[in-house]
Amino acid sequence: MSEIPSTMTASVLRGVKDLVLEERPVPTPAADEVLVEVASVGVCGSDVHYYEHGRIGPYVVESPLILGHEVSGRIVAVGADVDPARVGQRVAIEPQRPCRRCDFCRAGDYNLCPQMEFYATPPIDGAFCDYVLIQDDFAYEVPDAISDNAAALMEPLSVGIAAAQKGGIKVGDTVLIAGGGPIGIIAAQVAKAFGAVDVVVADINPARRELAASYGARVVDPAAESTVELAANVFIDASGATPAIVNGIRSTRAGGTVVLVGSADEFPLSVPEVAMRELNVTGIFRYTGTWPIARALLESGQVELDSLVTHVYGIEQVEEALSGEGSIDSLKRIVLPRTRRVDEPSVKAAS
Repeated sequence: MSEIPSTMTASVLRGVKDLVLEERPVPTPAADEVLVEVASVGVCGSDVHYYEHGRIGPYVVESPLILGHEVSGRIVAVGADVDPARVGQRVAIEPQRPCRRCDFCRAGDYNLCPQMEFYATPPIDGAFCDYVLIQDDFAYEVPDAISDNAAALMEPLSVGIAAAQKGGIKVGDTVLIAGGGPIGIIAAQVAKAFGAVDVVVADINPARRELAASYGARVVDPAAESTVELAANVFIDASGATPAIVNGIRSTRAGGTVVLVGSADEFPLSVPEVAMRELNVTGIFRYTGTWPIARALLESGQVELDSLVTHVYGIEQVEEALSGEGSIDSLKRIVLPRTRRVDEPSVKAAS
């Protein structure tokens, strides 16, 4: 095991579209923590939003912040209460620290903990840096069969799992998903793994539809083809687009479930339609207990994540990674913090 340096390189957001590289002290693990040498970090839409706007709802960047919360790496040091045998393990990180004492935590709903400390959510630093800390039980060992990139993407996979759980997807279901981006494609794979027999992805963009179809989903253009006749058991919105949400609600059968994952601020809701058809309308906020499920889905081959990676960047190219996220030619962008620059960031398209 190589010696741990005293300082590390970090990409730091100082304000809107203001990123700089800084040398920061390497953190020291508390008794219940592990120190992880970061291998791979996925770029999330929330990272882009903080970069472009400096805030998401009530969370405002008021002091320098390290972005990035989709993380894999290797444990290089442990706290006093952690088994030293963990040093050297490859891990995927669940990037949150609940208080473990409030009513939500005690009930198992720790994602709703009001004292939650979540990576890359002000004022908690994220993982566009060389080393991060996490509590021991939120660093999940991964086998060699799971790549560093796929291990990092167990975070968005957890979003897809949480959506499937909240929707109650079961064997034989029809599932409609709005949005053919990364979360939509991941949610489609998870729906199939949960037993859905007809998984339909609706997206107005033909390139996104083509990508979703390559992952085994049936695709429709909602601008040209009605989905109301689907009478889906579960509708998952992964678009955040008001027309898509309204259409999805109309396309859900009586007694079905609508799961809102996308980030629409407000949309018109027909209360009679929801009440008279007894629709269950709910949302998800992060996840709880999903990493073991994510690991099992990847190990079994029921979900595949590596081909989602379309671009890879070094720590000096975080601004480029954030600026291009969400473009049509991009599914998942990855930052390798321990690499300075990647000469050709674009990799082969997903297939």
